[in-house]
Order: sequence, then structure tokens, then C-alpha cells
Amino acid sequence: MGASSARRSRIVAWGLSAFVVAVPLAWFTPAHASTLPPYQTGRRNAGTPNSSVVVKKHGVVTSYGDSAITYRAPSPALAALGQALYLQNCASCHGTEANGVPAAGTTGAYPNLVGLGPATIDFWIESGRMPAADPRSVQAPRRTPRLTHDQALAVAAWINSLSPSYPYIPTVNLKDANVANGAALFALNCAACHTIEGDGDALARSTFAPSLRNIPATQVAEAIRTGPGNMPRFTGNLSDYQVADIVKYVTTEIQHPRNPGGFGLGGLGPVAEGFVGLLLGVGLLALVGFWVGERQ
Repeated sequence: MGASSARRSRIVAWGLSAFVVAVPLAWFTPAHASTLPPYQTGRRNAGTPNSSVVVKKHGVVTSYGDSAITYRAPSPALAALGQALYLQNCASCHGTEANGVPAAGTTGAYPNLVGLGPATIDFWIESGRMPAADPRSVQAPRRTPRLTHDQALAVAAWINSLSPSYPYIPTVNLKDANVANGAALFALNCAACHTIEGDGDALARSTFAPSLRNIPATQVAEAIRTGPGNMPRFTGNLSDYQVADIVKYVTTEIQHPRNPGGFGLGGLGPVAEGFVGLLLGVGLLALVGFWVGERQ
């Protein structure tokens, strides 16, 4: 009886502890935290129409943004062309309604594209990752795009017409961006996966963080705002001004390094520098020593 009573006392104590922890969490959690749709945030100037400048036509938002980034929707006039291109290049996997259900297929077999916003669609098409060369691959690699820029906009326009969503396609103002701030933000938010040199690195389960070389500014901003693949989606926690700073750092210092100290040595840092020092320094000393010994 004593052991049974002690066991019941412990169970009651654990239950009370869980109640004491859970009630404050439920009480102080914002009511809107789980009700915001994807890619939306309450923060101002952070990738959504909650921005300094919002342009509407017939009550529909056509563009928004601020002095750092302007987000524009593809023209609805492109939707008819976009549907034809979509049916030709994308429907075999994503279904004729872009809902991820191919003909006689299984729901959820492929990603649902409805509601992702034009920036997401534009990024995947213009980076050449879609249409996929191998739909069964774990991660679609970057390659030469099959569709042109205008065709990508057309596909994005049609998919967005099914369920208008954000973010729109960004145009980054690099002129006023701050490279130093971009370097600090990149080191804090991006370098862990892409490396501090932006060369990319392996991740888990045969995935990888791609190299950031030769990527246009628009695609860098799209990736930050939409989070393709394993990448986090930085909508809300980075302002447009911070994103513009990162984009400028990537498209200048990473893609066009100045290497003021001499040869860049592939950007491998002290490993490559140490190897060169060892090869040249010790090697030359060995040759000099051998030559002196031969003369005597």
C-alpha cells in the first residue's frame, strides 16, 4: 500500500507540474501566431504588403515595398501563356491544377504550388531547378533554365491567378545597400550552411547548400524570402533593408572577391595558405640546404 500511494503521489505531482507550465504558455502565446497564412508576417517592410509603399489597381495589390526592395506581381495578361507553358512543362508532376496531384496520382506525391506566391515559382524556374531533370532526385541542382525569363513570369502569373499570394518578385536597390552590414548578417544567418566564402557545403541526407557564385540579385532575394529546399524562410525576421545588404554582399564580395592580400587560393583560408607556405617555404629551404651541402 505504501508503494502504491507513493506512486499515485508522483503521478499527481507530475500532472500538476505539466498544468503549471502549460497554462502560462497558452495564456501568453499570441492569438494570431498560428493563424497567419504562409509567407506572411506582422512586421513592417519585411517582404509582405505591410510596407511603406503599396500600389493597387482595381483593388488588387500590384506592387509593394520600400526604398530597399520593390516587389512586383507578374502581369495577369501573361496568365494564358503561362497556363499553356505549365501544362507542357510542369503538369506531369504537379497536376493540371498545380495542386500536386498528377493524373491518376496520389495527393501529396508532389508539392502543391497553389498559394506559394510568384517569387517562389520564379526562383525555381529561373534557377533551372524546375522543370526537374530527375523528379526522383533528393535535391534539384541549379542548371541552365529551360524556360526564358518572360516564360517564367508567365507561369508564375498563371499559378498566382489560382490563389493570389505573396511574396511578389523582388527588385533590389543595391545602390544604397551597405556591404559591411551585409557581411555581418551573412555571417550570422547564412555562413553556417553556405560557408563564409559562399561556396556551399554538404548537409544531411544527400542534400547540400548550393554555391552562391554567379547568382543574380533577384534570385538571392527570392531565396531569402521564400526558403527553397532546406533553407529557412527569412520573411519577418529580416527587413527589406537587411535583405538588400545581404544581396549586395553576395553579389559583390562573394561573387567578385578583391583579395587585397594577394592570391585568393580558392578562398579556402588558412588550410590553403598553410599548404602553400609549407610547400614553398620548407621546400625552398630544403633545396638551398641541398645546394649548399653539394658545394662543400
